[in-house]
Amino acid sequence: MPASDKYRIESRIWISTETGMYLGKGRIQLLEEINRLGSIVKAANAMEMSYKKAWKLLKSMNDASGAPLLQKTIGGAGGGGTALTEEGLKVIQAFNKLETEHQRELEKRFKKYEF
Repeated sequence: MPASDKYRIESRIWISTETGMYLGKGRIQLLEEINRLGSIVKAANAMEMSYKKAWKLLKSMNDASGAPLLQKTIGGAGGGGTALTEEGLKVIQAFNKLETEHQRELEKRFKKYEF
């Protein structure tokens, strides 16, 4: 029986630099939540993550990136917030496309094996 009839193959992608982790599914999810909610605090809460952990992840991504991924707005009538920069949006789109293509290729190759 071909493997694809009984089993499913799964894989995760991590993109790293010489100094450590840059991107992974959880980090991309954090960026997506910030984009959706407009706030690091709200995004962290939605992911059941501490603000401190979210901030550390965002700082490491910004440090590894060639351009800032986030733009903070200060105070005002509606309060401050956080938005993704064009680079931040581009990173999400590129990672998600890579992940989709990677999974498609894995599934195609997996069909050749029997378990």
